[in-house]
Parts: sequence; C-alpha cells; structure tokens
Amino acid sequence: MTLSSLRNKRIAVVGIGVSNRPLVRLLEDAGAASITLYDKKALPDEFKHLPAHTGDGYLNNLNGDVIFRSPGVKPFEPGIIRAVENGAILTSEIELFIEHCPCEIIGVTGSDGKTTTTTIIGKMLEAMGRIVHVGGNIGTPLLDRLDSISPDDSAVLELSSFQLMTMRKSPQTALITNISPNHLDWHRDMEEYITAKANIYKYGAKRVILNRDNPICRNLPCEKAEYFGCGDNCAVTIGGGVIKCNGDVILETRDILIPGEHNIENYAASIAVCRPTPEAAKSVAESFGGVEHRLELVAEIDGVKYYNDSIASSPTRTIAGLRVFDKKVILIAGGRAKVGFHDLAVVAGEHIKAALLVGEAAVDIRETLGATGVELFDCGDIRTAVAKAYVTAEPGDIVLLSPACTSFDQFENFEERGKVFKECVEGLI
Repeated sequence: MTLSSLRNKRIAVVGIGVSNRPLVRLLEDAGAASITLYDKKALPDEFKHLPAHTGDGYLNNLNGDVIFRSPGVKPFEPGIIRAVENGAILTSEIELFIEHCPCEIIGVTGSDGKTTTTTIIGKMLEAMGRIVHVGGNIGTPLLDRLDSISPDDSAVLELSSFQLMTMRKSPQTALITNISPNHLDWHRDMEEYITAKANIYKYGAKRVILNRDNPICRNLPCEKAEYFGCGDNCAVTIGGGVIKCNGDVILETRDILIPGEHNIENYAASIAVCRPTPEAAKSVAESFGGVEHRLELVAEIDGVKYYNDSIASSPTRTIAGLRVFDKKVILIAGGRAKVGFHDLAVVAGEHIKAALLVGEAAVDIRETLGATGVELFDCGDIRTAVAKAYVTAEPGDIVLLSPACTSFDQFENFEERGKVFKECVEGLI
C-alpha cells in the first residue's frame, strides 16, 4: 500500500489518536477521493471539516476502499469484519510508514522492555555516528517526518501487538525482547498474542533477533533467527559480569547505570541489533538513566525511597521490578487486570513487605496474595496509597508503584498514572 495508490480512493480512518492525526493530514495531501473519520470520542477541532461517525455504534456503517485502523481498535470488531468482507483493505499508519521509509528500519517488540530497548538501540546507533529516528508505539509517529529522513539514516520503531496484529510488512531488522502472557484482556487468546508478535519478522525481515532464554521466543519458527541470552548457541551472550558478541567482550554489566537483571538483557538485545564497538556501548550504558515511569527514582523522603514503575501493567513486569531490589518493598499495585496474579503470589513472600491495593483489581489481588503472609491494605486510589505508604514506611524502606495492571479503570494511560504518583510523592516533601 503506497500513498500514490490511495489517490482517488475512499479512505476510512478508525481511531483519531496520536498516530492517526498526521496520517489524516497526509491522506488529504495525497488526493484521496474522500476521507471519513470514525471514533468513539468527539473529534479534535482540526478535523471538524471531515465527515465523521462518533459515539456508540460508530462502526456500524463503516465502509471504504481502504481502512486505516488505530492500534487501540480491535480488528475483530464486527464493523471492521463486515467492511473487510465487503472488499475493504485493512491497513495502518505504521505499515504505510514502513512502506515509504527510505532508510533501514529496526523494529522492536516484546511483552516487556520494548521502550527501554528501543531507546537504547537509538542511543547506541547515535554513539556509532548514525542519524536516528525513534518512534512508533513509543509515542512519536514518524509518518509526517518522511521528508526529513535520508537513506543513510536509521529508524527504530517500537511495535506493539496491537499494531503488529494486522501488519503484512516487516522491518528489515526485527527484535523480540521476550514473550509472556500479556494483553489477554484485549487479545482473544495467548495464541493470537504470540502470532501478532511473530508478525514482526514474517513479512520480509532480513535479520531476526530473539531471546533464547525465553521459552516462547526460543520455540518460534524462524530459520534465520540470531539469539541473545545466557545459554549456548547465542551470538550475544550474558555471563560472568560481561556481555559478549561472537566471543568478544562488548560491555561489562557493572557499567550499566539502570538497575535490574532485565536491563542487562535489554542491553544484550540492543548489542545483538547494533553490533556496537565497546566504546559506543559503554558510553550509552554509563549515561542512560532510563525512561520515565520505568523504575524511576522519584524522591527519597525521611530515608524512604519512592520508585515509579507505572509501566508495569502485567505481573511479569512487576516481578521483574521487584527482583531489582535486594530487600522487600512496600508495593502499590492494582488497576484493571489483564491476567491473573498467581505468578505474583509465588514471589510475594520473598519480595513484598506490604501491598497497598488500588483500583478494580484490588479484590482479586487480595484473594490471590491472601495466603502469602504479606500485609495487605485496601487503599482505593494512588493518592490514598501514597499517604498510607508515608505513615507505614520506615527509614531504609522502598515504596514501589508497580501496579501489575493497566491504568484504564482510573486513568487515561500509564503515563498519567505515573505522573499522579510522582505529584503525590513530591507533595510529601
């Protein structure tokens, strides 16, 4: 699907969020016969001049020659299925970008670590002297920046399962950091989720990089895969305090500023993609302090450290955060559940001193963690939880917001949740 092929076509754009706004402007310039917008919410003022369907039932009359789906809209919505059965082509903004981007594209997906790894790859490439464009699910659409990208540059895209589910175009280099149960409140089953992730390499990727230590990644069918991990048969290996590439030491893990075994893994994945010099890898490792809302130290108050890990929307991600610390933490958890909390209960006794529960999932977390011996407090919301943490914590304690749930019961997204937590903590000072 190219921009020139869209001339004189009837276009439907479903979901007018961050990624699709520049798309609409580009489609207007491309000379589409018509552009109709579909969104459950009211449209931004800049698009009031276009025909639109909004509110409940907004997809009931969906039609067009080509449908551009926002990542947050399920492709198996009845309205979308009907339109495709009637001959519409279903595609997306990110697929159009991949088709038109003039430079090398590196795609990054995974259940955990996508944003951090995408960012590290971008910084490593820059340290190697490349001009880099980082975007995709990380929050920056690149479609309207095509004119500023040259063939000698590199584009690094974070890609979610929502974006990949209907993609039929792969980046030249495809990386999967790991796969574990996630987004099962959105996907119909685990098989669909894994299939969506694997789409990152199925449609023309020249290099495929997988995590050999992750059972699901290890068993993905891909003859051209290169692996990173702690075991044998890996091009990039972790062990003995170093990360090696084809037997050569590239980075000492003690040089990595951001904490956690999972971040060592993220660096190994990035080294597998970039093949940097030791100097380039070390310069990034020593200076990169992490991405906001990912084990972010907010403040130390009266000897208590408060960390914001709002990105942790699954138990797997929360468990990885808990393992960073060498002591039990006071955990703030809850929100809207995507999966169950059995795995969190398995490690709770070892890693959690007390759990302050918030949001819709508080009851489920309490029931699952009830037999672990962890002290549990029902707090309702984050403001109450921070206040409870302040009176509960003792000098030397760690208070960690790592919800193991999505934010959508009380917030627009995990960023808003993290910012509210930070505001509450800063209000204690």
